Amino acid sequence: MVEEFGLDGEPLLRLARIVRGADTGRLDLTPQSAGLLATCLGYSRMYREDLAQLAAAMPQFEALYRWSRDAVDERHG
Repeated sequence: MVEEFGLDGEPLLRLARIVRGADTGRLDLTPQSAGLLATCLGYSRMYREDLAQLAAAMPQFEALYRWSRDAVDERHG
């Protein structure tokens, strides 16, 4: 979709790789892909309706985008 709609920018491309890894079962694609898959599967068990699931999960995707845009280099130790 990123290519199809001509979208770019490193934060969005980074998020797209995370989603691709989760969506295709290539959990080695990014360190975040396994966690995204796990939480999306959890949402699918919490909400039967697709739109309710989407509405509940949107803040997670927004947070991942914000991390990708603003905090990817931040470390805690």
